[in-house]
Amino acid sequence: MAPSDGAGDLDAACELLRALGAPHRLAIVLQLSEGTRCVHELVDALGISQSLASQHLRVLRACGLVTSVRRGKETAYSLTGGHASRIARDALAHGTPPGRPARTHGPQPTAGRREHRS
Repeated sequence: MAPSDGAGDLDAACELLRALGAPHRLAIVLQLSEGTRCVHELVDALGISQSLASQHLRVLRACGLVTSVRRGKETAYSLTGGHASRIARDALAHGTPPGRPARTHGPQPTAGRREHRS
């Protein structure tokens, strides 16, 4: 294995982990690992507001994990590569207690639960 290029590599890795460090962003990455999605599809799948989904997508785009393409009136989002999906799935598997199946579709809305903004 080649030695690290220094602090810049560590900083970039930390930015990636920070971007994936919010439950909704992790859930968005897991959704996008299944294919391209529009915001309304992410909103429906994750049970979050459109503004919250857009906020998290901005963070993921800013760090280069997600790309977008206009399709008429909608914007379609997809992962820029498979690395984010692998990291997200590994983190989910690592964080799931033994014997319990890992959820791959993100936080589930519950009655009275407020949306968390990370």
